[in-house]
Parts: sequence; structure tokens; C-alpha cells
Amino acid sequence: MRDTPTKIVILVLTLILLSWPAAAFAQKGKYVLGIGDRLSFLLYAGGEMQLEGGKPITLTVSEDGTITLPFLGRVRADGLTIDQLTREITARLKADYFVDPQVILSVVDYRSKRVYILGEVKNPGSYGMERENTSLIELISMAGGATEKRGKKAFVLRGAYEDIASGGKINELVQKKEPIVVDLQRLLEQGDLTANVELRPDDVVYIPPRAFVDIAQSKIYVMGHVNKPGIYDFQDGITALNACLLAGGFAKFAAPNRATITRFENGKKTIIKIDLNDVKDGKADDITLKPGDRVYVPKSWL
Repeated sequence: MRDTPTKIVILVLTLILLSWPAAAFAQKGKYVLGIGDRLSFLLYAGGEMQLEGGKPITLTVSEDGTITLPFLGRVRADGLTIDQLTREITARLKADYFVDPQVILSVVDYRSKRVYILGEVKNPGSYGMERENTSLIELISMAGGATEKRGKKAFVLRGAYEDIASGGKINELVQKKEPIVVDLQRLLEQGDLTANVELRPDDVVYIPPRAFVDIAQSKIYVMGHVNKPGIYDFQDGITALNACLLAGGFAKFAAPNRATITRFENGKKTIIKIDLNDVKDGKADDITLKPGDRVYVPKSWL
């Protein structure tokens, strides 16, 4: 019971974090511009507005990585931060004899680096990464927070944005890919930020409802140089060697001595090496598998 006040404080801090406006996160890191990003541009010089109509103009980073500016023409933007691009534009305007140019530049639409969130959040959909290394908890905040119907897990599918955009079904993708499984109870209820996951451009996050049955987590995968590679039902007590035998045994030119087990727990991927030749010969202990484990037997180098 002595830990209760600490847990309450952690929970409150987590709830505060989730209630912050998404824009606040953009201030914590330097966003690197990319193709498709849209920018707002204003220019003052000599104390006067230099743009027609006295209003900001919107610029888009084109396919060649440039923006087209009044007075300057094309300027490279791809790969620069807003601060770097502002300094570059200011220096070039000064060289063109503008008196004390003041450039006001900001991102109005983050399009070059996007992530997708589906399932039990208030506003599912596509979101621009407003800074490098946006985290899962930040994306949930951008999407308005998780709903009361959410389940206990979230799935992060690396690089699956195009699959979703082209009509792919999330349940099938969860089974086919190797999702990172995140314990939402630890992250959202206990405030354990070690369960937080750093997202990458084109990631897809899925927060299923409570009734969701994670088919992928009731299976094991035996891949590589076995006679019948595929997905098999998990059985209590099944080991890595048993799984390979279930998959028809080792194929010709297999290298059981370099087998691996890929395991996802608490949002982290672990690769376990196992010499299945030694296991067969009684020289090493076999490893008991867990639901969702992936056994891989590579090809021999010979």
C-alpha cells in the first residue's frame, strides 16, 4: 500500500499528458521537412509587408524537394528544419538587397511523414508526425484519446501505411506482419512510459475493442527451411524443436544450428538464438514457446 500515492501521481501525470493539445508536442523536437509538406510564408522588409494583399502565402514542398518563393524562385526545403530554412531564405534575401528581411515561416500541414491510427480512439485516421520520433502516447493524444471500449493491447505495424491506404484490412495485417504489441494498461493506466513506443513514418497503430480476439497471439509461426513452413496453433508446452517437427522437420540445406525465435513482449522485439542441432543431441536445453513466437530456420551457408 505504500506505493499507492506514487501510482496515483504517475496516473495523474499520464492523464495530463494525454490532455495536452497535440500541437504542444511539435515544440519538443525539430521537425525535418519533406516532400508534400505545406508551409505558411510571410515576409517583412524595411518594416513593411512585402507580399501582395498583405496576407501569408501557402507553399508546398514539391517532388524535387523545393519550394517556389517570391523574389527568389526555387529554394531547397527537403531535409531542413524550419529554423534552417528560415535562415537560408533570410540570407538570400539580404543578398538581394532587402533591408532587414523578417521571414515568418511555419508548417501548416505535415504531409511528408504520416502515421495512421485505427480502432478505439475518438478520432481515428491519418496524422502528420509533427516532430521527429513521435511516440505512441502522443499519437493517441492527437487522435483525441482512447475510448472507454478499448482493449488491453495496441498493435504497432511498422511501415503498413500504404497497405491501409490501399484498402488492406487491419485484422489481416495484424496476422501477416510482426506487430509490436503494447500493453495499454501499463501505458495508460499505470503511467509506465517504458511501454511507450517510438513511431516511425508510415507506421499504423491499431487499438482493438475489448471483445477483440488476437488470433496472431494464439498461433506460432515456423518459417524458413522447414518442410511445411506456416502458422500453427499454439499448444501449451510446445518447444522450438517440437514446432519444427510439427512443420515437417528440417528441409534440405537447413541450418538448425543457427535457428532463432522472435518474440514480442511489452512492445519490445527480442530475438533468441538457439542451436537446434545441440538440442536434438541433448547438448542444450530446448526453449518453450509463447503465443505469437516465430521460429526461423535459416539456410545453410554450404
